[in-house]
Amino acid sequence: MKKWSSAWAGLAISYGSIVVVIVLLICSFFYIYFSRSYNEELQNKNQLILENTTRTIEGTILQRVQQMYVDLSLDKSVDIRLFAEPSTRSGLDSVIDLQELLKSKVAGNADMIQAIHLYYPGQNIMLSSLYGLRYNADQGEGSAYYSDWLQDMRTNKQNSLWTASRQVPQDIFSSVPGGTSGGSNALLTYTHSYPFQSTGKTGDVYIAIDVKESAISSIIENMMPSQYKSTFIVNRMGNTISNANADTLGQPREYDASIRKALQSGNAKGSFDDKIGNTSVVVSYQTLPLTGWTIYSAMPASFYYEQSIMVQKLILGICMIAIVIGLALSAVLLRANYSPIKRLVSRIKDLSGPAATQITNEYRLIDNAFMQLNDKVSSLEETLLANSPAIKHNAVLNLLHGGYSREQWAEERTALGILHPYQAYSCLLLNTGVSHIGLSSENLPSVISRFIHGLESLSLPDSRLIAEELPDKKLAVILCTDIASEPLLDKLSQLLLSEARQQFQLDLQLSSGSWVQELADLHRSFSEAQALMKYAYFMPELHILKDRSILQREHNMDEIPQAMLAKFRDKLQSRQMDEVIVTVEQVVEHMQEGQYPADYCHFILSNMVFIYSDVVKNVRYKHPLQFGHPDLYHEYTNLHDVLAYRNWLVESVTTFIEETEKRNSDRAVSTIELAKQYIEANLSEDLSLEAVGTKVFLSPKYLSKLFKEEMGVTYTDYVTSRRMEQAKVLMENNNMTIDRIASSVGYGTTAYFIKRFKEMYGCTPGHYVRNLSSAGMPEAGS
Repeated sequence: MKKWSSAWAGLAISYGSIVVVIVLLICSFFYIYFSRSYNEELQNKNQLILENTTRTIEGTILQRVQQMYVDLSLDKSVDIRLFAEPSTRSGLDSVIDLQELLKSKVAGNADMIQAIHLYYPGQNIMLSSLYGLRYNADQGEGSAYYSDWLQDMRTNKQNSLWTASRQVPQDIFSSVPGGTSGGSNALLTYTHSYPFQSTGKTGDVYIAIDVKESAISSIIENMMPSQYKSTFIVNRMGNTISNANADTLGQPREYDASIRKALQSGNAKGSFDDKIGNTSVVVSYQTLPLTGWTIYSAMPASFYYEQSIMVQKLILGICMIAIVIGLALSAVLLRANYSPIKRLVSRIKDLSGPAATQITNEYRLIDNAFMQLNDKVSSLEETLLANSPAIKHNAVLNLLHGGYSREQWAEERTALGILHPYQAYSCLLLNTGVSHIGLSSENLPSVISRFIHGLESLSLPDSRLIAEELPDKKLAVILCTDIASEPLLDKLSQLLLSEARQQFQLDLQLSSGSWVQELADLHRSFSEAQALMKYAYFMPELHILKDRSILQREHNMDEIPQAMLAKFRDKLQSRQMDEVIVTVEQVVEHMQEGQYPADYCHFILSNMVFIYSDVVKNVRYKHPLQFGHPDLYHEYTNLHDVLAYRNWLVESVTTFIEETEKRNSDRAVSTIELAKQYIEANLSEDLSLEAVGTKVFLSPKYLSKLFKEEMGVTYTDYVTSRRMEQAKVLMENNNMTIDRIASSVGYGTTAYFIKRFKEMYGCTPGHYVRNLSSAGMPEAGS
């Protein structure tokens, strides 16, 4: 039996407890849901209605108002900035046209727009679709009814604002007491500066649109009839913007606390239970994105109804069944989940030794194992901290290849030792790959490290150097400076070459990229330096490559005449040494004097190496190891410039032709002997030039030539003579038929054998056999 302190017992208790608790919670949930309230359903329904109402207000009112501002701003038929500057003012006709435009816009949107006003703050002039043209607009009769948006816009740092709703009489100029008896409207005003990007302080014109509060109220009344009396639109401060209740523009004070609670929630929408007075309500709120206002609605929670006793009993029965099923599933899960724990504990015990077997609780054992693992991770982190040079190396590589954005490089500067941004950056490349040939593998890393340390410790005014060896055996030097100048770059280039000469005892080549203003753009300078460095191979006489005109070769489409490569191949195959050397020198001269791209030139050079390699393989020639590698292409890749390539190829081809000629002369006699031995042993087989040439590793043409030169007869005549001699031996020493003798000496048909025998000996094989029997073996042809 398992101990109560074990993981198995803990899992069993946990699963059983979870099942009971979950079922009880579900039971309680259903009981509460069906027997006490439909709060959640009610909130979701209210929230959905409120969202639809919000979208309708946004689409039919707010967006239309903003679109009217855009239409007025873009209208080319009139000049919105009519009074903005004295030089642009026009006559009465322009004023009338502009007012007519405003009136037409109002008439087209009369369902929600009361009036449109254009106010020119610099001149204190207002042109209104309703009030006409007013000078000194912020003074005099009626100015109080629009002074709210006018004064707020003058100090507004934004380009637009919405006012709360207010009562505005139809006749704002009446001085008669009770002059508003003609009626009034509750209006909200949307004001936006013109031009569009200007603020209230800097705008030339304010375009103000009076929106009827009744348009918003009617939407709320149509879409939320049951919540109509308790629905308000408030701003971020909790002040009423619009009240769907037409009797008053402000909300009753008992709603203030609930509204503040909705605004302080920090959410764009939501719902919660609250109490207003003695009434329990469900509060829903939704933010209008275009204005930041919030629609607040409070609905009584009296819509709840109780579930029947039968439903409660049904829920209780279902919960009991769920407990039984849950406990059964828990047993299955217990077995399934304990198995991996058991395997893990067994593995830990095997790795930890006898000390781990004394711990009875599996979780404690796993915890100890993780603590040991944590100690090892901490040790690994210390090791990573000690590897800061590698981190710097990766940061430099990412910088040179544009691996980070400007924001990311602001954090990576510390890894490079750059404590503050500089005004300019440039990248220089030093071709230290040549030094890998001259120095031993043991000394090279220390020399490179000493060289980099010496560069980074150089004292340059208002500048800093960062040096790092690249994977392609080049050394990248990043110059960070506050004073960017070509003389500084030239001075640094000379200094780098001087230091390299002292460290490596070699004259190296250097290329420099252009200046950039941001560290994150350094990859462009690096790419330019890389492109220039490609031409160092073809310009070994230049130690500093900085002429940007060289880069024009990258886009040149000219090609080296293909006839040169064809000539190189033909002359190499025919062993014409002088012609081969002339061709190689011509190709190198074309590359140095022409405007061919570097990659194309390397392609041509490698093609020449491949041609040479094919010729060498065809004659089974093993060339001497100049760079310690049997492959010609690898030898070519170790050459540091085109002149070294030319000298290497000329020397290698010369050695190849001389050795091949000597080898052909020495091997001619021995090859003939091997061919003769093979012919003698295989007279009945295929002895064509192709078959025998394959056996002695010579071409058929060359084998035929050797036979003629060394034996004085053609290959065919020699094979025929040996077959006929063998046929005579068989006739003299064996009692064989002519057919079998013909087959034994390699003739497929007896007739052709008889013909060749008669041509050589003057008689047929039968006649020769008969003469042997009757005349004591006379000579053939006698």
